[in-house]
Amino acid sequence: MNPVDHPMGGGEGRSSGGRHPCSPNGIPAKGFKTRKKNKYSDKYIVRKRTAK
Repeated sequence: MNPVDHPMGGGEGRSSGGRHPCSPNGIPAKGFKTRKKNKYSDKYIVRKRTAK
């Protein structure tokens, strides 16, 4: 995987990423909230699915 292919790509030998895990297009992964803070449909959500 080259630097042009993925944000974690590139490096010499068996190098680890050196930055936070992210998707191929650069959006942080593993726990990063992707929903907008003030979305118009927030008033319809009574409780979060994870809070069951």
